Amino acid sequence: MVVALVAAEAQETAAGANCNPMELAPCLGAIMGTDNPSPECCQKLKEQVPCFCNYLKDPRAGQIIDSPNAKKIAAVCGLQRPSC
Repeated sequence: MVVALVAAEAQETAAGANCNPMELAPCLGAIMGTDNPSPECCQKLKEQVPCFCNYLKDPRAGQIIDSPNAKKIAAVCGLQRPSC
């Protein structure tokens, strides 16, 4: 549900990527703190990396992307926060 709200505002294109927070739906359980990130979640995160700076600018998406759980997921998936 949170991801759906974010998707309404954050669909932009960055570096040729389709910036759609709904693509991160496989990560929802991990973001909510109930699951470890799945391989599909990690793959989707890697695809959306060019979009993270745009997501961080959005008040709702930024709260999710910058949350402690999201940071843990990124670390497990081998991703670093981009410098925006």
